[in-house]
Amino acid sequence: MPTVAPLDLEGHIVGVAFLKDIPFFAGAVGAIHRLDHGHRTTEAHDGLLSLAHDEATDTLLTGGEDGKVMRILADGTASLVAETPRKWISEVAAGPQGAVAYAFGKTAYVRLADGNTKEFAEDRTVEGIAFAPKGLRIAVARYNGVSLHWVAMAGKPVDLEWKGAHTGVTFSPDGRFVVTSMQENALHGWKLDAKPGAEARHMRMTGYPAKVKSLSWSAKGKWLASSGAPAAIVWPFQGKDGPMGKAPLELGTRGNTMVTAVSCHPAEDIVAIGYEDGMIIAARFADSKEVLLRRPGKGAITAMAWNKTGRQLAFSSAAGDCGVVDLAG
Repeated sequence: MPTVAPLDLEGHIVGVAFLKDIPFFAGAVGAIHRLDHGHRTTEAHDGLLSLAHDEATDTLLTGGEDGKVMRILADGTASLVAETPRKWISEVAAGPQGAVAYAFGKTAYVRLADGNTKEFAEDRTVEGIAFAPKGLRIAVARYNGVSLHWVAMAGKPVDLEWKGAHTGVTFSPDGRFVVTSMQENALHGWKLDAKPGAEARHMRMTGYPAKVKSLSWSAKGKWLASSGAPAAIVWPFQGKDGPMGKAPLELGTRGNTMVTAVSCHPAEDIVAIGYEDGMIIAARFADSKEVLLRRPGKGAITAMAWNKTGRQLAFSSAAGDCGVVDLAG
C-alpha cells in the first residue's frame, strides 16, 4: 500500500504542483504552502484565483484578487510578473519563450520575456487561456466558442464557434486539437486542420452527469482524461479524427460517487482519479487495473499533481485536507 504524508490546511485549496520535487499547495486565501523539510508558507496574494505550473522554468504562476500575477520559485521566493490594480486575475497560463498569459474581464494579456505586453480584447468574458504547444499562439475560451490569437502578429483571430458557455480550454500536446469544457455537462473539441482556409472540424463529447472541472492529457497525448462522472472518462485521441465515433474508457467506476479531479501519470498510461469523498485511486488504461492510493477523507479532491518521476502524487481537497502519496512506500 502506498504511504500518505498528510498536510492539514485551512480552507479551500485551489491547486497543487511539484517544483523541483517539492510539493506546493495554493490556498484560496492567497498563501502558498510547501513541504520542504517541514511545512513552509509564502504569502503571495490577498485572495488567490488561478495558478499554472510553468514546466519550462519549473515555477508556479499565480493570479489573485489583488490584481497581481506572481511567479513562485521552488524555494518559495515570490516575484511580481504583472499588476493591474483592482482587477481579479481569473486566469493564468505559462507559454514558450518565457511568455505569460493572464486575463480579467473581457481581456487576455500576454507578457513576453522582454517585458512587452500584448492585449487581446474579446466581446465576452475570458473564461480560460491556453498556449499552443508550438509557436506563440493562445486559445481564449469565451461564450460561444474559442478565439485563437497569434501573439506576435497583429490580425484577426481564428474564431472556433460553438453555441454555449465555454469555461476552460486546452490544446492537445501535438497541437492538432483544441478542447473546451462547457457550462453544460459536456466537452467540445475542434480538429485544427493544417490546410490554409480549411474549417476546423467539431467533436462533441457528451453524456456527463455533471460539469467537467478537471482535464488531463496522457504522457504521449493519446488520451484525454476528464472528471464529471462516477468514473474517469478517458477519450481516445490517437486517431487522425480524435474521439469522433469512438467510445471513451470509463475507469474507476464507484457507484454514484463522482470523480472531481484527474491527473495523468508523467510517463505511463495511468491516471490518478480523485473523488468527491476524498478517495484517490490510480487506474491503468490498458486493462482498467486499479490501485488504492488514499482512503476517503475530508472534502472532495480539488487537484492532484505527479512529481517528474511519477513516484509521488500531491493532492488537495475542498476542506484543506491535503498530502503527498508516496508510491515507493
